Amino acid sequence: MTDHRTRIVEVAAEMLREHGTAAVTTRSVAEGAGVQAPTIYRLFGDKDGLLDAVAEHAMSEFAATKADAVRAADGTADPIADLRAGWDMTIDFGFANPDLFVIMNEPSRARRSEATRNGIELLARRIRRIAAAGLLAVPEQRAVDLVHAAGTGAVLAVLSAPEDQRDRSLTDAAFAAVLHQITVHGAGSAADPDPVRAAAVTLRAATDRLEALTAAERSLFTEWLDRIAR
Repeated sequence: MTDHRTRIVEVAAEMLREHGTAAVTTRSVAEGAGVQAPTIYRLFGDKDGLLDAVAEHAMSEFAATKADAVRAADGTADPIADLRAGWDMTIDFGFANPDLFVIMNEPSRARRSEATRNGIELLARRIRRIAAAGLLAVPEQRAVDLVHAAGTGAVLAVLSAPEDQRDRSLTDAAFAAVLHQITVHGAGSAADPDPVRAAAVTLRAATDRLEALTAAERSLFTEWLDRIAR
């Protein structure tokens, strides 16, 4: 049954990628996977359940690719350049898989997706590296939320235009705007944050390494830094 499930998801993903959402019907997927239609209903419930499985499968594979990139960059790449690399991966994926990208980022699906959460955690690691370098001007979670919203929104905005009118430069402008919001002066933007808040954000990124403090002291110190950063 596991083999049936995997085959069905792979066939549905291929149909979605090549022909769009309308082509993914239980009948067409069943025929392509060499199973009976009731098998799809038994495994996935309905077409929405099947699309959920396809989205989770695609997001898991994409998150794994991004995780490899994050591991390769840890401690080596410039953190701003690394953030841009992750941004470009997301943009490229969205433009190469427009129907799938829309499905993956449908709010109710995204909220219950473990793969989506894993992807956001990878973004948080990239943001943490910027903070540790003293380049982050806002609290880490705020930066994660802004980058995630800007990237997703930029791709969806471009995809909403007719295919022959899509302007990818919109995503470059979105990245420049969000970088301006989250980084300090000299990190590729003109932002000029409160130096005390910027220092708190930087120190917050290093609290796990403050071995001179007890666990309880680190917890309290982290709370203070979070309040200052906000």
